[in-house]
Amino acid sequence: MYLFWKFLLFFSEFCMFYTIAVNVFYNGQLLLSVLDIFGYVKKSKSSDYKRYINSKNMIPISIVVPAYNEEKTIVDNIKSLLALDYYEYEIIIVNDGSKDETLAKIIEEFELVKVNQPVKRSLETNEIVGVYRNPNYERLIVVDKLNGGKADALNAGINVSSYPIFACIDADSIIENEALIKLTMIFVEHPETVAVGGIVRLANGSIIQDGKLIEMNIPKSKVASFQIVEYLRAFLTGRTSLSRLNSIIIISGAFGAFNKQAVIDCGGYKVNTIGEDMDIIVKLHKHMKDKKQKYKIKFLADPICWTQAPESLQDLRVQRRRWQIGLFDSLLTHRKMLLNPKYGTVGMLSLPTFWLFELFGPIVEFLGYIFIPLAYLFGLLEFNSFLIYFVFAFLLGTTLSMGSILLEQLSFRKYQSFGDVMRLVLFALLENLGYRQLTVIFRVEGILRFRKARHAWGSIQRQQFTETEGAISEGKS
Repeated sequence: MYLFWKFLLFFSEFCMFYTIAVNVFYNGQLLLSVLDIFGYVKKSKSSDYKRYINSKNMIPISIVVPAYNEEKTIVDNIKSLLALDYYEYEIIIVNDGSKDETLAKIIEEFELVKVNQPVKRSLETNEIVGVYRNPNYERLIVVDKLNGGKADALNAGINVSSYPIFACIDADSIIENEALIKLTMIFVEHPETVAVGGIVRLANGSIIQDGKLIEMNIPKSKVASFQIVEYLRAFLTGRTSLSRLNSIIIISGAFGAFNKQAVIDCGGYKVNTIGEDMDIIVKLHKHMKDKKQKYKIKFLADPICWTQAPESLQDLRVQRRRWQIGLFDSLLTHRKMLLNPKYGTVGMLSLPTFWLFELFGPIVEFLGYIFIPLAYLFGLLEFNSFLIYFVFAFLLGTTLSMGSILLEQLSFRKYQSFGDVMRLVLFALLENLGYRQLTVIFRVEGILRFRKARHAWGSIQRQQFTETEGAISEGKS
């Protein structure tokens, strides 16, 4: 029994120390992000990128949109892309064997016809069964293929694409008009760039008409509102700080741009995985380091992609399990890079951080919720120690969220209503009092289900883009 008490006390103290260490680390990232974002905002204000919007000298870009059962949002998505401010670009919609009316709605809306277009197979994919076009929409290409998953659809889009840079965008997302020019300017200013990601924000509750965001609002759904705070924290702190060190290892699959040849050279997107967005970035790091080539992988906090977040706990559960499984899969696939100095800050900083904090973190945190109260109830922890730990952990976590909100308001001010900002502050305060604990449980469940659900996307309910909060529809598999 003595050994049990010793173990209970030791593990409780370990969980307390671990939680504090994680929060201190991420607050340190926040400080690093402040310098980077303020520098970027200052540079953006003095930049004359707008004069390049209609320039024939800008790099042409292909936009690849994988679509599976996206009948409720795909037309608005295409309209948004057709309205972008950019001189030369093409839109490649890849219908990945949808079982709904995705393809039919596109064909009807844009009056497309099937054409005989040869496709270069730079990457192996499932069979393409048709290509559809309309001379009145020269930029738009619709590819119909047998189902193979998101990664396979992206590889097919790369094969069809004509231009040296491609951007991948989710079918349930909408990007701002000037997003493309801001992304491609990085490739112009730094030709060694192989990938760049933009920030993803939530469109839940906002008004979108004809593919454009008309009015930005905080959603009525509490689940979605908590996620706004999460997204600000993840993008404005985590990815910004790692980008500064050229060690970012994930660019959101919802919005990123890539050097096409670099992606082809490293083998393209990995199929049979649900973490393709992280896997491709780590593969690019590995490929460029192995070839000893100079390169950059960047994150920009300004080019914005608006996407939809789950609005129910069940959908949130599906999403977070999927994210954790995808993370686990990517880390296992590239485990030989871990603590390998050959891969610089990626091998020595980013990957260890993701193993310790992102993968194992939820397990330690979940066990801490059990062992720390038990240690206190059995008299192994004094009340003062227990209280100090709880308050300190709460303050550190809240400081990170508040700092992210403050950073957003000082730099971009997308939430201009005082009431909206105060709602975000309220959700930042409440996040650590139930919501965070639920997401931890979902992530632990993802780890436990790793072998069984390694290749399963699951189904999430999506909201139709309309002038008001519209009907709920089936999301992607």
